[in-house]
Amino acid sequence: MMTKKTISASRASLILFLCQMITALEVPLDLSQPPTITQQSPKDYIVDPRENIVIQCEAKGKPPPSFSWTRNGTHFDIDKDARVTVKPNSGTLVINIMNGGKAEAYEGVYQCTARNERGAAISNNIVIRPSRSPLWTKEKVEPKHVREGDPLVLHCSPPVGLPPPIIFWMDNSFQRLPQNERVSQGLNGDLYFSNVKPEDTREDYICYARFNHTQTIQQKQPISVKVFSMDSLNETISANLSDTDFYGAKPLTERRPTLLTPVGSTSNKVELRGNVLLLECIAEGLPTPVVRWIKEGGELPINRTFFENFKKTLKIIEVSEADSGKYKCVARNPLGSTHHTITVTVKAAPYWITAPRNLVLSPGEDGTLICRANGNPKPNISWLTNAVPIAIAPEDPSRKVDGDTIIFSDVQERSSAVYQCNASNEYGYLLANAFVNVLAEPPRILTPANKLYQVIANNPALLDCAFFGSPVPEIEWFKGVKGSILHGDLYVFHDNGTLEIPVAQKDSTGTYTCVARNKLGNVQNEVHLEVKDPTMIIKQPEYKIIQRGGQVSFECTIKHDPTLIPTITWLKNNGELPDDERFIIHKDSLAIMNITDKDDGTYTCVANTTLDSVSASAVLTVVDRPNPPFDLELTDQLERSIQLSWIPGYDNNSPITNFVIEYEDGMHEPGVWHYQTEVRGTQTTVQLKLSPYVNYSFRVIAVNEIGRSQPSEASEQYLTKAANPDENPSGVQGIGSEPDNLVIIWEPLKGFQSNGPGLQYKVSWRQKDVGDEWTSVIVANVSKYIVSGTPTFVPYEMKVQALNDLGYAPEPAEVIGHSGEDLPMVAPGNVQVHTVNSTLAKVHWDPIPLKTVRGHLQGYRIYYWKVQSLSKRRRRHVEKKILTFSGNKTHGMLPGLEPYSSYKLNVRVVNGKGEGPASPDRLFKTPEGVPSSPSFLKITNPTLDSLTLEWGPPTHPNGVLIAYTLKFQPINSTHELGPLVEIRIPANETSLILSNLNYSTRYKFYFYAQTSVGSGSQITEEAVTIMDEGKLAMASRQVDIATQGWFIGLMCAVALLILILLIVCFIRRNKGGKYPVKEKEDAHADPEIQPMKEDDGTFGEYSDAEDHKPLKKGSRTPSDRTVKKEDSDDSLVDYGEGVNGQFNEDGSFIGQYSGKKEKEPAEGNESSEAPSPVNAMNSFV
Repeated sequence: MMTKKTISASRASLILFLCQMITALEVPLDLSQPPTITQQSPKDYIVDPRENIVIQCEAKGKPPPSFSWTRNGTHFDIDKDARVTVKPNSGTLVINIMNGGKAEAYEGVYQCTARNERGAAISNNIVIRPSRSPLWTKEKVEPKHVREGDPLVLHCSPPVGLPPPIIFWMDNSFQRLPQNERVSQGLNGDLYFSNVKPEDTREDYICYARFNHTQTIQQKQPISVKVFSMDSLNETISANLSDTDFYGAKPLTERRPTLLTPVGSTSNKVELRGNVLLLECIAEGLPTPVVRWIKEGGELPINRTFFENFKKTLKIIEVSEADSGKYKCVARNPLGSTHHTITVTVKAAPYWITAPRNLVLSPGEDGTLICRANGNPKPNISWLTNAVPIAIAPEDPSRKVDGDTIIFSDVQERSSAVYQCNASNEYGYLLANAFVNVLAEPPRILTPANKLYQVIANNPALLDCAFFGSPVPEIEWFKGVKGSILHGDLYVFHDNGTLEIPVAQKDSTGTYTCVARNKLGNVQNEVHLEVKDPTMIIKQPEYKIIQRGGQVSFECTIKHDPTLIPTITWLKNNGELPDDERFIIHKDSLAIMNITDKDDGTYTCVANTTLDSVSASAVLTVVDRPNPPFDLELTDQLERSIQLSWIPGYDNNSPITNFVIEYEDGMHEPGVWHYQTEVRGTQTTVQLKLSPYVNYSFRVIAVNEIGRSQPSEASEQYLTKAANPDENPSGVQGIGSEPDNLVIIWEPLKGFQSNGPGLQYKVSWRQKDVGDEWTSVIVANVSKYIVSGTPTFVPYEMKVQALNDLGYAPEPAEVIGHSGEDLPMVAPGNVQVHTVNSTLAKVHWDPIPLKTVRGHLQGYRIYYWKVQSLSKRRRRHVEKKILTFSGNKTHGMLPGLEPYSSYKLNVRVVNGKGEGPASPDRLFKTPEGVPSSPSFLKITNPTLDSLTLEWGPPTHPNGVLIAYTLKFQPINSTHELGPLVEIRIPANETSLILSNLNYSTRYKFYFYAQTSVGSGSQITEEAVTIMDEGKLAMASRQVDIATQGWFIGLMCAVALLILILLIVCFIRRNKGGKYPVKEKEDAHADPEIQPMKEDDGTFGEYSDAEDHKPLKKGSRTPSDRTVKKEDSDDSLVDYGEGVNGQFNEDGSFIGQYSGKKEKEPAEGNESSEAPSPVNAMNSFV
């Protein structure tokens, strides 16, 4: 699973600025202002009595304030106590008790006052108490004697400390005592037993109290517990009574639950708002009760409710008034239940709704201080001014107190003061200082000039304009040197002067100007914003499953803003990578070599810049073959079955799919393991079927997607009893190895199939359908028996039965076999041959009588060979070919023949012994076919108006050549084809001179041979006639123009322009795959060029790459050379199985020639090839 996270620094800035917005206006420290408390100790301050006491009180103001303290409500004269000092330039007290002083002497309530000429601020009441960790009181701890099944409570009763100690139970070895649903510790520290067991007997139940503040641990005296079981108790009683007494302890009886704590059916609990509510119910009973919690009339709060101490404690965090109500715990066991209801009331110490904030006013302005708090019960609000109750403070006509609000109007400089608001109820108090500072100050901008802000695109940009002035200035923002005032939805203007661009883009980059104005003046400041491209992981690491011992590579390729410098860090499970040389970090990847199980986990690539961070994670799962199963056990041992069970080994992160069970026969094949069965990977027990007289051992192999585990250790051995054989040999057959015998063969039984000692076989046979009795013989543990003196190829009935020293196997099934075969006696007769076309012939024959086959008829075999080619009139080396036709067929097809040739053939019958005699040779001839293309075409001796053509005859004429056909056409400068000219040439010619051609012209030639059947494949060439030298000389005499400089420059420009046009034309023509002339060729196919016929064994299809064939206008109509459908009606089953050759499905012989036919020339101005700059230049010349 991959994760991606982007963190922007501007988001953190946003939080900071928004926090600044809700605070009071900060007054620069160079201006007069009343004191403000900046740091103080907590209200309830528990100090370590072994260290000096430090009571903090820090404040700021102008002029700097002076400090004074009260203790328990009266002035604390610091100068009179040598142990008390004040830190320089501070109000913080340091009480030195390290040298003989006692912390208890300085317990009390302290309050700090910070004062200057503009007012006085006070701290909270700070209650100082030293921590205490008293020792346990001395007591005699009595041993506990308890009967098995009874409840027990061991009381801890720790000493009262400050703060309260943490309680836990341990033994003498400082090991925590185990706790569970039956035994657990209560909130008060006591140890509760719902019922005791004999194993609870021990002498070292010790309660410990840990006082964290002083880092000390106190322990209670060990408690001894002795549990008496019913059996031992009865034995003790019976040993002390006479035989006539019939008495014993009552047996262990179960009982319904009752509560150990809290007592009764109801109780009450008060908790303060914001604290943690803990409710507890611990019950006793037998069996051990289970506790559950409900809230009457409501639901337990989601996400704030937790169960602890085995659900005996209900914990609700951050309680509020809504959590008040009745909570019921129910303890239940099979015998019944009990319950307890706790009524919870949530009270609240005062908490702020609106705390007073500092006021900075200019003379004559109005303002208000609001002090609003809530609590349960509702708190009382009281005001002080300069640490004096406002009721007895000097009067100020500019203020008016209205409950929790002070209203100021028309303030003057003398109105400056510090006001304290106190909100209190019985559970606590709140104290807040807020000053009123009356100043007349022109605006000032506190943000440094020309500050640079950098943010990532599509994130918020916050430009600071911290300001001060009295009256409060108005803030305006501009972009650029002469920009207009910013406004609209693209910007957010905060009260503290900050300009927020919610979604900064690259065009947000620039200089921004902040202007602050009030009635006393104005001021401006410039800041700069740069928006950077975000860092992105463009190649993330991917989830990998790797086998142990392999290696893996996680890629992490990033893209970032060029002005930022990224760093890439790799983490494993959100922590650092192991310090291991197998982990190799490259620039864009992490490689792990020789992977082990410990390398399993999530690997994260983190790319950091100064402005953002992105990460992507991938999980590496290390897999391997399973560990072998173990602890094999044999149970339910019967004569023919046994149960095997095992424990699976670790699957190494690839689930086990199945288990393979193997067995060893220690009696017959020791050390050889055989497959027995396999079961699903979720199964660990299997019932195995057994054979008699086998000494079994078993082992189990676990299998997962990675592979097979090592075998488990072998199980114990199990020997089964001997019995009759259960089965007979398989694969019984009767075949003759000689014409006068019968060989009976079978698959012998394996050792464990014998079922007992003395394995033998009873072999029986008789001739079929003649009424003979069975002839039988008992043979040793072999696999065949030969019966001699049998007639040739007659059917026999046979059976083979197993037996051992204990008896016979069930009656075996009978099988049919034959005695030995001999060669067929006669040849097929009436052999006829019919030529289908020039490459295919059909052969017919009469079958021979079955009696003369003298064996299993396997088919008929045709031997055929070429005697000579009728066109060449010379004999060739005879190479016989063979085709076999399976079964009792009477005809077959001979494909792949050569046209216009003489062949011979004969037919023979075939059985299991071999071939019979051949039929008389039969002579037949194949008709003519179309020729192959001429062997070559050369064009030589180019002149102004003539070309010489030379050619060679076809390699395969396939008949008598009657003529050659030559077609040619000119190609103009735009590569369009001119009119087509056709010439018929006698078959005995091998050259031709073409005259009356155009000078300096390219021609395309198409040349093919013909027989009486039709035209063969064509061959093409191109050639160019030479240029007229007379015209060249005439051009050279034009010296008066051609030698002029302006003419030469003009011609160069024209040539350059033409070259550019030709290049552009070439690119455009080749861009789309097919050029216009090619499309025209495809649209006007030549009717004279058809696919080759079935009689010549080739196909007429051509590929798009053969673009040298011109086109002729007309429609595609079949020629008289097309083979009709009725000429090839034979099915593929009529074709034999070749011995010396291979054939295609259509019957054509593989390796036979097949010429690729060229397309015919086209009439008109159509091109046949893609234009090229070279050809274009030749035509231009």
